[in-house]
Amino acid sequence: MPELRFTKGHGTGNDFVLVADPDGHLQLRPSEVARLCDRRFGIGADGLLRAVRVDADVEAAAHAAGGDAEWFMDYRNADGSTSEMCGNGIRVFTAFLLAEGLAELPDGGSLAVATRGGTMTVQRTAGGFAVDLGRWTKGPDDVSVRVEGLDVARPGLSIDVPNPHVVVAVADDAELDGADLSAPPVLDPLPPAGANVELVRPADPLVVDGTGRIRMRVHERGSGETLSCGTGAVAAALAVRHWAGAAAPDSWRVEVPGGVLGVRVFRAEDGEHAGLSGPAELVYSGVVEV
Repeated sequence: MPELRFTKGHGTGNDFVLVADPDGHLQLRPSEVARLCDRRFGIGADGLLRAVRVDADVEAAAHAAGGDAEWFMDYRNADGSTSEMCGNGIRVFTAFLLAEGLAELPDGGSLAVATRGGTMTVQRTAGGFAVDLGRWTKGPDDVSVRVEGLDVARPGLSIDVPNPHVVVAVADDAELDGADLSAPPVLDPLPPAGANVELVRPADPLVVDGTGRIRMRVHERGSGETLSCGTGAVAAALAVRHWAGAAAPDSWRVEVPGGVLGVRVFRAEDGEHAGLSGPAELVYSGVVEV
């Protein structure tokens, strides 16, 4: 059987199988991705990240059109389905490119990475990497969300960053910790592409030294509950910022089961952008039969 060289990495517990495919020769079927990500019969991960050069892949070239990215992040969920972007994944993807000698990111520099959600800019930080997710958009705020373990359906706010998310506020820590996210939450109406669902609990006090503070759990499309979701952390912070009103800060500390992420809202020429920062760790490398 053919062998596949891989690296395992994670960002605040959100873990990935990473493979280098510079020339675009690797064609993994959804069933093969699902088997690699299976925690009992495969390597085990929340998703798979394939690194392919933009000029070696037709889909990559289409998504990178007009940009200056050399690399495309082909992100697959644990069930083999594709996704627009992954906030934790793009930091781990960058660490992988650097470790493999496929890219350079000097201090003070930036690296463009093409994704299905657009080209993102990554910078190195003291604690890992920061990524500009581009403009965010707010959708309907009347989505009904039913979550196992919560007594009644709750209203959710739709946020795209660029992945689709629906954010739900819970009353207290007991509701946040007691909700069962092993089953997919039921959304009404269901967004056309589905959505990740975040349960968020604002801290008390909400703002300390100019930084907003929240706790969050998430159910991700195609992966189930994960220890962290980067774009979900951004969506959760943006939702609480929206609910808090004009006095809400632009900097946020988001506590997820796998660690802590930073979110920053800032103004750019084309509108309001959202940034995500946090660690990225490569755990081990190996070879697996596919």
